[in-house]
Amino acid sequence: MKCPFCGHNDDRVVDSREGKGGLTIRRRRECNGCQRRFTSYERIEEIPYMVIKKDGSRETFDRQKILSGLMRACEKRPVSVRALEQVVEEVEQLLQESSDRELPTAQLGAHVVKRLKELDKVAYVRFASVHRQFEDVHEFMTELEGLIGQRK
Repeated sequence: MKCPFCGHNDDRVVDSREGKGGLTIRRRRECNGCQRRFTSYERIEEIPYMVIKKDGSRETFDRQKILSGLMRACEKRPVSVRALEQVVEEVEQLLQESSDRELPTAQLGAHVVKRLKELDKVAYVRFASVHRQFEDVHEFMTELEGLIGQRK
C-alpha cells in the first residue's frame, strides 16, 4: 500500500479490526519509510450473478422473478412453495457453479421447465408456453400430445 505521506510502497499492518456489520476491515498501518501511521479500509466486492437474455442483453439475476413465474404457473395446483423454492435454489446453484458468473436465460429456463415437468404437468405446460414461446397452436398441441403419450 502506498503511504499517503511520503509515497513509500512498503508498510506493515499494526492492527486489523472488523468494521461496520462485518462488511469492511479497518487496518492500521505504519509506513516503513517515514514511520507515520495511516488507516486503510477494505471491503469485499460482490460481483452479481448475471443472466444473458434472448436479445443478448445482460441483467442481474433475480431469484424472486423466477419464483414469481413458478408461482404463477403453479397457481391452483398441488405444488408446495417449498418445492418451488428448491427449484429456484437449483437455478441459483447453476449460476454459482458457472465459471464466469453468468448464464443464458434459455439454459436456466430449460432447467426450470425440466423440474416443473417432474413436479406438475399442468404447471409445466403453463410455464413452457411462455418460456418456449410456441409459434402456433400446432407446436403447443405437439407438446401436449407428447405429455399424453407419456401417460399411456
